[in-house]
Amino acid sequence: MSFTMDKRVAGEFDAVVDETTDALSEEGFGILCDINIQQAFAEKLDLDDDYRRYRILGACNPSLAHHALESELRLGALLPCNVVVYETDEGAVGVSAVDPTVLLGVVDNSELDEVAADVRDRFVRVLNRLPAATDE
Repeated sequence: MSFTMDKRVAGEFDAVVDETTDALSEEGFGILCDINIQQAFAEKLDLDDDYRRYRILGACNPSLAHHALESELRLGALLPCNVVVYETDEGAVGVSAVDPTVLLGVVDNSELDEVAADVRDRFVRVLNRLPAATDE
């Protein structure tokens, strides 16, 4: 079982980041953090930008997060939900979103099942809004 939902996306890397952010916004998610892994590795590991372009978008839908935290206080350890935009080994652009049904499956609380399904449905719609790469 995969822990992510994935799509190869048509377009230039930075444009795909913007399109992904916009699609998340349309589904009620804000970006709490945007981590540029290539930049962080270059600064911390002195890799001279040799690592592929890779961005981690920490997405949060406040009303869904509130509902989930009311059901499971320690759930904040698993938030925000991450969506990554990255260069593939072939030089294409990939987008992967955590599968919230898998992520929240580690929590033994059936009250979270509905929230997980809702977030998953929203992430599927986000991925569907992104233009598919022509080699898919």
